Amino acid sequence: MSRVIKKFFVTSMIMWIAPVAILYGFNNHIFPGTGQLSSSSQTLVSGFLAVISVNLVIALYIIMAMKETGSSEHQPDAAFLAEANASIKQPSNMTTNDDTQAREKVE
Repeated sequence: MSRVIKKFFVTSMIMWIAPVAILYGFNNHIFPGTGQLSSSSQTLVSGFLAVISVNLVIALYIIMAMKETGSSEHQPDAAFLAEANASIKQPSNMTTNDDTQAREKVE
């Protein structure tokens, strides 16, 4: 369970850091060629790349989750199964009594 939480925490941090780093890099002309762009083009390109980076992180998290193997197969709760079996085996005359009581009230 701690491994799942660790993956979630790491991908959440990357999902926060990547777009901020992209926006910072474009605004401070760290990436080559960004100084030649107009202000509006720089804003559009940096925003577009920031959104793409978040979507890539989400896609990678989904892929990691799908590849993760479960340590054991899920088993239903024994108490729940016993209660479900007992409710199935109960006679159905209880519902007919409810129906007759409902009819009597309507009349």
